[in-house]
Amino acid sequence: MQDTISSNTDAKMTHTLGQYHSIVTQCKDLYVKKAKDYGTSWRVLRPISIVDQIYIKAWRIRQIQETGQQKIQDSIESEFIGIVNYGIIALIQGAMPADAAIDLTADEAKTWYEQKAQEIEDLMLQKNHDYGEAWRDMSQQSFVDLILVKLLRIKQILANDGQTIVSEGMDANFCDIVNYGIFALIKMGEQRDV
Repeated sequence: MQDTISSNTDAKMTHTLGQYHSIVTQCKDLYVKKAKDYGTSWRVLRPISIVDQIYIKAWRIRQIQETGQQKIQDSIESEFIGIVNYGIIALIQGAMPADAAIDLTADEAKTWYEQKAQEIEDLMLQKNHDYGEAWRDMSQQSFVDLILVKLLRIKQILANDGQTIVSEGMDANFCDIVNYGIFALIKMGEQRDV
């Protein structure tokens, strides 16, 4: 019986990883195309500016969820992709030396993205093991609310000069934001396929 449970868990995780990689590839492809179009202009953004960019996207999704209406055509899906990419950008910014060049080549930007995406995936695998894919039972509204909570936490950490007493730091919150965005995109894809 234990072998059956383990086999089922492994099959679910394999399925999840396939979906996860598909979403990350989609997000990365857009990021790389924008790096070719715009360069790495995002390198001038300070942490609070990245937080605000994600906040705007999450708040817009919430407004659409609440009202059921939207006046511009950017989809909720595209907003979640933006949340994922800005979350990864925040982690890249935090890892780069303060005196690093603003301009990265598209290949350098892609390498940084892949490194941070792998770190986020590793965290997801650890949490997914412990939580048993509980995110699959969550609503899109919950993902948005949790993203907003994480952003408010990051704002408070920034107000405290980056210091925490007992809480996770900014990077852990950005990792969670990215994973919530990816989970939302996986669930949206599943609903579309039904």
